[in-house]
Amino acid sequence: MRGKFYILIISALTLLFTMGCKLHKTDESKVFRYNESKGIGSLDPAYARSQTIIWPVHQIFDGLVQFDSLLNIKPAIAKKWKISEDGLFYTFTLRKDVEFHKHKLFKKPDSRRVNAHDFVYSFNRIMDPATSSPGAWVFSYLDKKYGKNGCKAPNDSTLQIKLKKPFPPFIGLLGMKYCAVVPEEIISHYGNAFGQHPIGTGPFMMHKWKQGDVILLKSNPDYYEKDKNGRRLPYIESVVISFITDKQSEFMEFMLGNLDFISGINAQYKDALLTRDGQLREKHKDKIYLQTGHYLNTEYFGFNLDSTTGQVVPKAVRQAINYCFDREEMVTYLRNNMAYPAHNGMVPPALTRNYPQKVKGYHYNPDLARRILDEAGFHDGYNQPIQLLTTSDYIDICEYIQHKASRIGINIEINLGTGASYRNMISKGKVPMFRASWIADYPDAENYLALFYSKNKSPQGPNYTRFGDSVADRYYKASLKPANQQKRDKFYYKMEKRVISFSPVVPLYYDKVVRFVQNDIQGLPVNPFNLLELKHIKKTEKKD
Repeated sequence: MRGKFYILIISALTLLFTMGCKLHKTDESKVFRYNESKGIGSLDPAYARSQTIIWPVHQIFDGLVQFDSLLNIKPAIAKKWKISEDGLFYTFTLRKDVEFHKHKLFKKPDSRRVNAHDFVYSFNRIMDPATSSPGAWVFSYLDKKYGKNGCKAPNDSTLQIKLKKPFPPFIGLLGMKYCAVVPEEIISHYGNAFGQHPIGTGPFMMHKWKQGDVILLKSNPDYYEKDKNGRRLPYIESVVISFITDKQSEFMEFMLGNLDFISGINAQYKDALLTRDGQLREKHKDKIYLQTGHYLNTEYFGFNLDSTTGQVVPKAVRQAINYCFDREEMVTYLRNNMAYPAHNGMVPPALTRNYPQKVKGYHYNPDLARRILDEAGFHDGYNQPIQLLTTSDYIDICEYIQHKASRIGINIEINLGTGASYRNMISKGKVPMFRASWIADYPDAENYLALFYSKNKSPQGPNYTRFGDSVADRYYKASLKPANQQKRDKFYYKMEKRVISFSPVVPLYYDKVVRFVQNDIQGLPVNPFNLLELKHIKKTEKKD
């Protein structure tokens, strides 16, 4: 063990020396450093599907709208917009002071102002099958007979979009990075290599990229956003992204002060930083601080309800499993309290603020679980083994539920899966029970309730449980008619309450954003998308 420790120290010091040599002229008080343990092959927003890519893409590119820390939709390149009364037409008025990052391919003075035609091009590029963008579904709501596939630019500062039918959450979809504006002439030049030479409008610009080693972004001196005092953003001058693949080495770099933050909790170091109840250990408080907040991610178990594809676990058994374990105990001991127990259905609390009341979900009640089984005729428990498919990183949660279920007479057998085969088995309904996550793409409860709409059944849609109920469907369709969010939330509440009564899922917990940050970093906001927002951060004098 001691030898391994010395190797890690030497590796960390070597990395520090190497990065220091590369950036020796950089003022560290104006540099933000973070690590990405997974590789990045492209920074093209057309492929910004994972957080690994979304974080740097978010620094380089902007779209029509953006989100604040409470998920309110705010202007970005669009300074205002209007939605027609029938919910079909969206008209955006663009700012006239937004320019693409400088590049020699632009005409003098090496830059160009963004206009509405750029958005028409950018959106059609995502829709083009040749692009193979995973974000093409965002534009499936457009009326392709209108303008150019649903988009039109009457003039340089006006963009019009027409939908096939009303879809109130659509404005939130436009805040996704797939919808960022890109320059046609740069893409025409680089082709598929645009992702290695990204040019956007964001607060930072690509400066250097050594594959697998480091990405260096420099601040955009012409960025259009300013703070409340009229000072141009961003405050810092550089963002440095390293690629340390080993989590223990990443942690050591952070503790040495060579990284400004690390995100998430890892089994290799969580107990070194956190107490059992999720508090930062006292010995670290003079150097780092802990950030937490709601994250739009629900961890759950799902049941396949389609008898044509395999075993269907009876409703009474599904309900009994929901009652058989203590979610608070599970979160405290297995996640160091870095999650919220899922007592109120599938939709995370950040999206249910306007519900008329909280959805009544399931709480720990093993006696009720046994009574439900007994009333359903399972007097000695449910004897047929239930196959639970999971991945290795959730084995602790699954074993916990397995143990609790066995105490009420339910036998759960855990099977491990990986990669495409794991996803394929769930998609095709080949397992009666599975572990899954749902991370929201846009800030609307519809994003979660679509998982239970009968027309979305997998493999064509995201309804992996294959749940179907005419009443729930009626609430879902009704929720998409009114533009008023409060009215829609009433239908969302009714639908979720209805779905939960059938127990097609076992909601486990709502995730938390968890960040450990150096004490000299100020202005790093936490938001439920876990976006890395760097344009407002400042560095103060480092505390010894």
